[in-house]
Amino acid sequence: MRRLLPCILWLTWVGVQAQVPGAKIYSCVTADGRRLTSDRPIPECKGTEQFVHRNDGSVRAKLPPAQSPEERAAEELRQREQAAQRAALADAARHDRNLLTRFRNRAQHDLARSAALDDLVKATEVSVKRLSDLAKERKGLDEEAEFYKGKTLPAKLKQQFDVNEATTEAQRHFIAQQNAEKVRVNIRYDMELARLKKLWAGAAPGSLGPPPNARDVEAAVNAALAASAPPAGSAPASGR
Repeated sequence: MRRLLPCILWLTWVGVQAQVPGAKIYSCVTADGRRLTSDRPIPECKGTEQFVHRNDGSVRAKLPPAQSPEERAAEELRQREQAAQRAALADAARHDRNLLTRFRNRAQHDLARSAALDDLVKATEVSVKRLSDLAKERKGLDEEAEFYKGKTLPAKLKQQFDVNEATTEAQRHFIAQQNAEKVRVNIRYDMELARLKKLWAGAAPGSLGPPPNARDVEAAVNAALAASAPPAGSAPASGR
């Protein structure tokens, strides 16, 4: 009887609560083995699981053990990280579906690459032609300067030299920029093509991880430009 007494009391209490419409019954077993019941969450069981019963005594829900501030912070961090991962997966899947919609085969992708490079190629050709004209102009200025060898150049001729040098340097800088942009475009399309090949082969959208971002492209561009740069000290001398 001594062992059965707690159960008898608990069942009696449940029976009483069953007569109260909408009443909630909370029960739990403490760490030291005591069975407690109440019409509200039980403070003595905040570290253990609690049960919420219906009026007929069946379990309606379970209350997990209360968390410490540190545990709550860790749980919130875990949930934020999971939400971020879900969002990244959704973004990757959306990105991949858009890629597949835009490019159904390699030919379409190659055509888009050519179109992206076309304006850069044309602009570079214009600058190269301009450099050729400036070189011819410089040759004429050098020939004219021969008449003043050992003497001070006239102000007008000196100004023409200065303008020619500044314009030549500007054109070279512009060509370097266009060449770097060509590298950037090709790397971006190369990365895109590598992903598309896997998608065309049957990989599910979003299963390949996050797509390359602008930082990834820039890192690859810088590495490619550094690899193609001439060794230090090998640049041609400029000036008269």
